[in-house]
Amino acid sequence: MHLHILGICGTFMGSLAILARELGYNVTGSDANVYPPMSTQLEEQGIEITQGFSPEQLEPVPDLVIVGNAMSRGNPAVEAVLNKGIPYTSGPQWLSEHVLKDRWVMAVSGTHGKTTTTSMLAQILDYAKMAPGFLVGGVPENFGISARLGETPFFVIEADEYDSAFFDKRSKFVHYRPRTLIMNNLEFDHADIFPDLAAIQRQFHHLVRTVPSEGLIVSADCQSLNGVLEQGCWTPTQMIKAHSGKEGWSTRMLREDGSRFKVLLDGEKVAEVNWSLSGQHNVANAVAAIAAARHVGVTPEIAAQALAEFRNVKRRMELRGEVDGVKVYDDFAHHPTAINTTLEGAKAQLALDPHLQEGEGRILAVIEPRSNTMRLGTLQSQLIDCTQYADEAFWYQPPGLDWNLGAVVANAPVPSELVGDLEHLIVRLVEASRPGDRIVVMSNGGFGGIHQKLLDALAVKS
Repeated sequence: MHLHILGICGTFMGSLAILARELGYNVTGSDANVYPPMSTQLEEQGIEITQGFSPEQLEPVPDLVIVGNAMSRGNPAVEAVLNKGIPYTSGPQWLSEHVLKDRWVMAVSGTHGKTTTTSMLAQILDYAKMAPGFLVGGVPENFGISARLGETPFFVIEADEYDSAFFDKRSKFVHYRPRTLIMNNLEFDHADIFPDLAAIQRQFHHLVRTVPSEGLIVSADCQSLNGVLEQGCWTPTQMIKAHSGKEGWSTRMLREDGSRFKVLLDGEKVAEVNWSLSGQHNVANAVAAIAAARHVGVTPEIAAQALAEFRNVKRRMELRGEVDGVKVYDDFAHHPTAINTTLEGAKAQLALDPHLQEGEGRILAVIEPRSNTMRLGTLQSQLIDCTQYADEAFWYQPPGLDWNLGAVVANAPVPSELVGDLEHLIVRLVEASRPGDRIVVMSNGGFGGIHQKLLDALAVKS
């Protein structure tokens, strides 16, 4: 059977393509923006990708077209599918019917940390010899691939609240019907499809309604998620609290940067994690993964051992290279909260670096506000303070941004620059950097290949 995927290079659709290929389907696809790591992964799987959306790609006619949620009416390929009467479906619907049916689905939802937490949970189950299937919106370093079918009933999936397709405006995650659900956090995002936070909470409540009464919900103890649960919950819920108490999950830091911490359940220590990651956000992600894994029989002690071997997802504070003591990192952060927590973790880790002398080492933040929400400017007021943990910030004004970043730069808490040309941005970063610095590049796109270009320019300087 021939499946053709429109929008195949998205992190979700690319992962779905791999699962379909593993099931034995003939898989092809197309996209307008093709860049690593998903494009590289698909090429390695032998999946043919067409650049663009010309109707000719639908000859010979595929048996089924899976339509990505980035596709809209007016797209030439979409119009051809409709006019020719070619069978079509959404990615989440296909996944529900062909992969998740009859599986123990463990879904990870939330505004932030979904990809990392999903990868942690898959790593824990894999370490415990439970051979799970998984679909991650990125490429976990422990597996080197973003999806696999697995060998047992357990399937770990990143549960995105974005809509399913132009013909199905429900959130993707309502198709998944999890038995174990993580809700990491909840903030306003996706301003292109949601008018306000209440609209997102409504979708999260639709998800909560699908979890069986014999299942488990692991939820952060925050106002937005508490509001979701207050709308009705029929499933046992375990809360993750910011401070230790007699009920629920919590942590106690053993190192300030979060690289070592105790895990507490109902006030009692159940595990200790000593790992390579840092930042309070990653600590919270880890506790959620530990709690979810416990639901399927993995002890917190075993989960902590698994996390000691955890390697983060590509594009999550991924070290791309080092030249003359300057390290260049790639991070997917594209929401003000994610930018802030990423920089906070980087700053805490830098402060404990034993190789740096006093006064050495700075965080240079490089930000491309590229997401649909950022392009609309809905959260621009929150962007002003999100660089507080950086020493300097460089903002890139990408083509198509509907508002000017000038006010953000002018009112920033740290020295900041606004740059509209990529080559000039690289020049400024080379001029500003010095040995011991960490340049953290944050974007949810390819950013014009800035990482390698910057490393090359630093090499010339040295």
